[in-house]
This record gives sequence, structure tokens and C-alpha cells, in this order.
Amino acid sequence: MTDVVRWRGGPDPGLTALLTAYHLRTEAEKGVPVDGAHALPERYRAEIADPAAAFDDDVVLLARDGGTAIGCLVVTAPVDGASEVKRLWTDPGHRGRGVASALVTAALDHLARAGVREARLSVWKWRTGAIALYERLGFTVTESWDERPDLVCLRRGLVP
Repeated sequence: MTDVVRWRGGPDPGLTALLTAYHLRTEAEKGVPVDGAHALPERYRAEIADPAAAFDDDVVLLARDGGTAIGCLVVTAPVDGASEVKRLWTDPGHRGRGVASALVTAALDHLARAGVREARLSVWKWRTGAIALYERLGFTVTESWDERPDLVCLRRGLVP
């Protein structure tokens, strides 16, 4: 059974592994594969090395199966009533079991309880499975707020 918990900081090899896999896969999909975490852009290495500092104002959710971290998601602190959902990643061996849905649902519940009015996110256009998941969970495509090409921006209003 999958449990979604809020990461409270401190060393967590599972979170480190998930963030590393996420960033390595993303760079490869963008056409700039690297041969390890040491070759990632500095901002991604910083997240992997010290997630507590990188996500200091944010909420990090972990999906666990038993004691093993199998998925993660970050929810940014709200700005002007909106928070961003980012870094959604499920270990490939656990996909298709509702882990990503559980993480996003937990994030939306957290945001609604906190009185946040809107959740937003950006996702690479080739991640069609993720886009379909977000749309099933009530997100709609919106005008891009990000200058990077190939990103799809989505948003969803929340009722506190």
C-alpha cells in the first residue's frame, strides 16, 4: 500500500534517489543527457545535495511503499494566492499503481486546507502521460508563464 507523507527534512536517501532520477531523465528528454548527477546543472545538483535548503519554504511530499520512497512531489509556497506543483516523479518500477495520482491529490488537499486559491504547474510537452493525469485531476492548459519552449502550463482553481 502507498502512503503519502510530508517530508520533514533531514537525510533521506530515497528522496535523493528520486530527485536524481527525475533530473537525469529530464535532461535526457531535453536532448542533453549527462553521465551522472555530478554533470547536472548546478541548480539541480543543489536540490539533490540539500533538498532541505533548496525547498526551504516549500512542502515536499513522498510516496512510500512500506519504508521505501517510490515517488515525490514539491509544492511551492504560495505567491499571490497560487502555488506551483513540481518535481512529480514516480519510480519507474512503481508506475501504473496510482502513485502519481496520490501525490497530486495530497498536494491539492494540502493547498486547499492552506487556503491557496490556485495550483499551477508546467510540464514538458512530450510528457503526455503526465499531462493526461493532470487533466484528469482537473487542471486545464493555460497561457504559458514560462519562456522556455516545449513547456505546457496548466492551472486548477481550488476551493478552500
